[in-house]
Amino acid sequence: MTGPAPATPPSLGAAPGGEARLPEPLHLQAADGVALGGWQWRSPQRASDGASPVVIVSCATSVRCRYYARFAADLHAHGFDVITFDYRGIGDSRPAALRGFDASWSDWGRLDFEAVLDHAARAFPDRPIDVVAHSFGGCAAGLAPSAHRIRRLVTVGAQFAYWRDYAPAERWRMFAKWHVAMPLLAACLGYVPAKRLGWMEDTPRGVALDWAAMAPRFEHRPSGRRTASGPPPGFATAKADILAISLTDDPFGTIPAIERLLSYFSASHRTHLRLAPADIGVEDIGHFAFFHSRFQPTLWPLAHAWLRDGALPAATPGTLVSRTPAG
Repeated sequence: MTGPAPATPPSLGAAPGGEARLPEPLHLQAADGVALGGWQWRSPQRASDGASPVVIVSCATSVRCRYYARFAADLHAHGFDVITFDYRGIGDSRPAALRGFDASWSDWGRLDFEAVLDHAARAFPDRPIDVVAHSFGGCAAGLAPSAHRIRRLVTVGAQFAYWRDYAPAERWRMFAKWHVAMPLLAACLGYVPAKRLGWMEDTPRGVALDWAAMAPRFEHRPSGRRTASGPPPGFATAKADILAISLTDDPFGTIPAIERLLSYFSASHRTHLRLAPADIGVEDIGHFAFFHSRFQPTLWPLAHAWLRDGALPAATPGTLVSRTPAG
């Protein structure tokens, strides 16, 4: 089963030399038969080069993969083939009717991200698979049973929205929005009409309820108790070298929130880079702006370097904390 073809490619800037960087539409099917849509940037001349990585971009909750298109095109211009995709219920993976559509955070990782990992292994055989993950996307990578396939992982503001980890100055406003208003809308309407509220993309009911009821441990949320008593196994088998980037003005990505998720990747070498906007001479970055093209010359090279070399440039600003794998 495949979904309808996306109508038009995402909006992109011009490539070096003035050529348009246009991706190909991507159609996948998760193991339970749900159709997924996305885009991929690939170069035929890299197909026989086993050293050229393919990078999967893993989205934040209810953010369309088109949001990351310029970043993906820039990665492609720097020698990486790239895959972006929408989780079930979002963007190019949205069904005809969202009300009552069954989807959860676990589905997004265990089924959707897993399907993309499998596609990357088949479509780009014998090539390293790397991931750039935003917000919940970092959690999705660890929920996939085949997370051990990931060579290197760059996360930006990655956490799973436990409310006590929110920045203190914003905590109660965020709690009212995401943990009171959002689940009420989901319960009453069968989904969250978030787009018309200016929040994000419309969101499946199960995802909204997962977020709203998040506990200190991901597996202890209400929908998780029905399926597992311990951490999802993908986290334990993942051995990717991880760079976790967090921003001091991100109310979601506080140090406790970032470290809470990083602790799940116990078999990985983990480097946490904490950046302040002033470190790169700007007033704000927040939870989303890392992927804005205005940061192409300052922030995007950090991801390039980690994916290419597994290390950061010597002059990288900010504060670094590294942890070795358990044992």
